[in-house]
Amino acid sequence: MLKIIILVVVGFILFKLLTGDQKKKKEQVLKDQEKMAANGVMVKDPICGTYVDKDTDIRVKKNNDVKCFCSYDCRDKYLKRIGARESVKMDKP
Repeated sequence: MLKIIILVVVGFILFKLLTGDQKKKKEQVLKDQEKMAANGVMVKDPICGTYVDKDTDIRVKKNNDVKCFCSYDCRDKYLKRIGARESVKMDKP
């Protein structure tokens, strides 16, 4: 009985260590992306918040404002949100 309790406790500790490590990795990736965004290498998708390369092919230009997107779905949602599909230029590099 004592062996089972020890085994369960060790398993729980290992589980917590592994999940804590994954959480730290996610936090580090987010910090790295925020640093790249601050340096102008990446920009934040206005719909889902994903960081994308500022030279992405999926972008929309309205007046002098250029928005970059992670996917065509996010771009379409943005266009639908502003309600101006025809009045916006699809910008290609």
